[in-house]
Amino acid sequence: MKQRLIWAFAVLFAIASCGEAVTQNDQARILLVGDSLMAANGGVGKAISNSVENELDEQVVDRSVIGARMIYALPISGAAGLNIPKQYRPGKWDWVIVNGGGNDLWLGCACSFCDNKMERLISEDGRKGTIPGFVSQLRQDGAKVLYVGYLRSPGMGSPIEYCKDEGDELERRVDTLAGLDKGVYFLSLADLVPTGDRTYFAIDMIHPSSKASAEIGKRIAALIEGQSNR
Repeated sequence: MKQRLIWAFAVLFAIASCGEAVTQNDQARILLVGDSLMAANGGVGKAISNSVENELDEQVVDRSVIGARMIYALPISGAAGLNIPKQYRPGKWDWVIVNGGGNDLWLGCACSFCDNKMERLISEDGRKGTIPGFVSQLRQDGAKVLYVGYLRSPGMGSPIEYCKDEGDELERRVDTLAGLDKGVYFLSLADLVPTGDRTYFAIDMIHPSSKASAEIGKRIAALIEGQSNR
């Protein structure tokens, strides 16, 4: 029993250490939350947030956690970061960069019988669900929101190949949500990976390679910079 408790606390510590702490004295204006798309390559300083920092020459607080979901019921590990909305801490954020929903569809309903899960995430009109609720909270706190989509398989045997239809529909709904509020932006990555090019993926063919993280960060930075210059 004691060994199990030690193991559980070790897992929670590992989860919590994936994201940066947000403190009252933090002067950063950009917060990033999400799942493994964002968290990948963070251990070697080559995550998407690192790329955004390099492009904009300013700090980005990264709270993303591998395996995180938009809908996650367990309270302790959820508070440690596996629940994406709980990664958020109020602050003087100009921008909050968000991704998520993929694990809900892949791990939550195996990208097979996902109608109910999809509706819980976001309704067809983009107005109801966990994602619109979270985005609304961020907007009410004064931040602009940049929601980032997922990479597409290069057609070379990715384990998430069969999730394409569900992923496309999720992003169509998020794009609809973005169209309802001038302070919400959707960034599609559907055109980033060339057909037959494995270099945008890690060896598992699920997570982005450091090359992909760098390119995604550049696209995010360009959008933020473009909107800031208006």
